[in-house]
Amino acid sequence: MDRDGRRRPPSAFGRAYELTEETPVYVISVAAQLSGLHPQTLRQYDRLGLVSPDRTAGRGRRYSARDIELLRQVQALSQDEGINLAGIKRIIELENQVAALQARVAELSAAVDGAAAAMRQREAQVHASYRRDLVPYTDVQATGALVVWRPADRP
Repeated sequence: MDRDGRRRPPSAFGRAYELTEETPVYVISVAAQLSGLHPQTLRQYDRLGLVSPDRTAGRGRRYSARDIELLRQVQALSQDEGINLAGIKRIIELENQVAALQARVAELSAAVDGAAAAMRQREAQVHASYRRDLVPYTDVQATGALVVWRPADRP
C-alpha cells in the first residue's frame, strides 16, 4: 500500500518492463506537462496530500499514470467547479473510501455465495441420505376408503 491507502499491485514494482497505471515512471517535469500544471503546483499538492507520488531512493518524486489522472481531476474540480483544495482533498478521501467499501462488498458477496453453495451441497447430501423404503401417506377421508384394523392373535 502507498501513503494514500491505495493498494499497489505487486506487478507495479516486482517485474521489469511491465508497466501498469500504478507504475511510478514520470519525473515531476513530465508529470507537470502531462497534467497541464506547473511543477510548483504539483509540489504543493504533494505537501497538502492531494496527490502523493512515490519517491526514489534520492527522494525524487515519481508519478504514475493514475497520479496524472488524479492531477487532472484536481485541476478540473478546482478550476471548473470552483472547489477549494480542502474540499477536493475530502472528495478524494471519500472516493477512496467508497472504492474500498465496494471492494469489501464484493469480497463479502463472494463469501456469501460460497457459503450458499456449500449449504446447497450439504442439503443435497442430507436429502440423498434419506431412506427410500417409506410408503407415501394418502388421506383416508379424501379417498373414501375404509380401513379395518384387526389385531394379530396373541399366542
